[in-house]
Amino acid sequence: MTSLSLQDDQAREPVGRAGRGLIALLVILILLLAGMGFVGYRMVVRMKAVEAQMAALTTSTEASAALSRQALERATAAESAARTAAERRQAAEVETAGARQEAAAAREEATTARDAAATAQAEAAAIRKKAEAEVNRLEEALGQIAETRRTALGLVMNLGEDHLKFEFNKADLRPQDREVLSRIAGIILTSHDYTIHVVGHTDDVGTAAYNQGLSERRAQAVRDYLVNAGLPAGILTVEGLGKSLPLVKGTSEAARAKNRRVELGLVNTQIRYGK
Repeated sequence: MTSLSLQDDQAREPVGRAGRGLIALLVILILLLAGMGFVGYRMVVRMKAVEAQMAALTTSTEASAALSRQALERATAAESAARTAAERRQAAEVETAGARQEAAAAREEATTARDAAATAQAEAAAIRKKAEAEVNRLEEALGQIAETRRTALGLVMNLGEDHLKFEFNKADLRPQDREVLSRIAGIILTSHDYTIHVVGHTDDVGTAAYNQGLSERRAQAVRDYLVNAGLPAGILTVEGLGKSLPLVKGTSEAARAKNRRVELGLVNTQIRYGK
């Protein structure tokens, strides 16, 4: 019994060692599998974390790229604005320089114009002074021949009655009348820049139409004689006013004799009277 038990024990001992070894192997396998599962789990967790980081990094990269593009666009816009501002500033500087030049030219032109105006005014004043002196001389000289008065238009000589007597209904010049006109022509010939307006008048006897023609014939007779005496024909004009402007009112023979007249209007072309 003892021997059999020992044998059985001896026979079971290898089996027991084998079983224990198998169990140990299983345990090791289980542990390995558990370790591998944990490691796998950790790896999965890490991979997810890495993926999350990569996703966040991608988002951050895209945001950074967007910001970078925006910054680049702002920089480009700023550069364009700076270039435009520089061009405008340069254009303004050029325009300002041009404006300064134009202003200087305008000032110079204005100065020249003022100088020219001052010179012209001085020359005009000298001409007027000389012309006034000539008018005064003429007024005095002609006044010794016939009634001479000064008006806003010039000198007016009244040639009628004692100085240039026209017979009733006549336009003929008498010898003494020609002498008077010769003296007048001689005085005017010594002067320059004059125009002479010859105006004929009549008394109140007769129709207006007839007296109009008679006054024109009287003025024409005086004009023709002055031209023959040497005055240029171009400075003489003729007009008849008939009985429309009597020198004196009334119907007496004395009044009518005064109204049968010719007037000479002398106008200096360089001055205006009454100014």
